[in-house]
Amino acid sequence: MKFAPIVQVKNQSVARILIVALRAHGFHPLEPREGGLPGVPNLFGPEGFVVEVPEEEVADATLLAQDLLKDME
Repeated sequence: MKFAPIVQVKNQSVARILIVALRAHGFHPLEPREGGLPGVPNLFGPEGFVVEVPEEEVADATLLAQDLLKDME
């Protein structure tokens, strides 16, 4: 199964909220990957955390993730 990114956020907490919400809506996101040491997130990824879902779910999951991010602002 191939995965594709749908959003990238700077805050790990926001990424985790998105993942939980996506799962609650029936999507299958990957867990966020940390490139650093425990307690030092984003050591190798200064642009933030990428949320990825299977390629078949990209269109619908992107819409949901964007709406959720808009609501969180």
